[in-house]
Amino acid sequence: MKMITVAGAHACGKTSVILKTAELLLKESCRPGVMKLDCISSDDDRIYRAAGITNIKYISGNICPDHYFADSISDIFQWGLRENLDLLITESAGLCGRCSPHIRDIPAVCVIDCLSGITAPQKIGPMLRYADFIAVTKGDLVSPAEREVFLHNIRLANRKARVSFINGLTGQGAYRLAAFIRESAEEETIDGKFLRFTMPSAVCSFCAGQMQLQQKGNGGRIKRMWGEKNG
Repeated sequence: MKMITVAGAHACGKTSVILKTAELLLKESCRPGVMKLDCISSDDDRIYRAAGITNIKYISGNICPDHYFADSISDIFQWGLRENLDLLITESAGLCGRCSPHIRDIPAVCVIDCLSGITAPQKIGPMLRYADFIAVTKGDLVSPAEREVFLHNIRLANRKARVSFINGLTGQGAYRLAAFIRESAEEETIDGKFLRFTMPSAVCSFCAGQMQLQQKGNGGRIKRMWGEKNG
C-alpha cells in the first residue's frame, strides 16, 4: 500500500486538493482512502463518503494533533491494509507553524494558500520545509505578481520540493500531484520509521491542564521571555 501525508494550516484547502486528486486516481482503478484528523470537529468525512472515497475520522480534542497522529499512525496504517486500499492519505488538522506530521521515506505534501500572506512560506516551518510536494491553492484570487513573489518565498524555504498551483474548485493542477503519487513506492509497514522533525514539547504545568497565571513561573522545563531579575 502507498501512503502520503498531507499537512497545512486551517482552511488552506487540504480537503479540496485531496478530493480532486483522489477523483483522478479513482478513474485509474486506484482505491484511495483518507484518514482525516482534526482538533475540534469535522464534516469532511461526509464529503469523502459522498465522493465514494473510503475514510476514517479522528478528533484529537485537547491533545496536540501531532502527538495524537504519531501515537495512532501505525494503527491507521493497519486499517488501510484491512480496507485493501491502494493508497492511504493522511490529512492533518490545521497545524501551527511549529508542527509537522511528515514521516521519513513517506511522501510528504504541504498545502499552502496564497491568501495566507506573502511571507507565510517562511513562517510555516517544518511541514513546508521538509515537504516533497507543495500544493499552492487560491492562486486565482491574487495577482500574477503576487503569485510570483509567493512562489519565490516558497523556494527560499524549500528548494527541493515540487511546487504546483492547484485549484481546489476545478481540480486544475491536481494531475501533477496524482503523477507524484503514482511515482511513490509501496510500503509494507511504517513501524520503525522516524518523523522528519521533532514534536512540540509538552513540558510545563499548562500542558497538564493548569489555567491560573502567576508571576514566578509555572514549573517545567520552559524558557521564559524574561529572566528572573526582569520579572
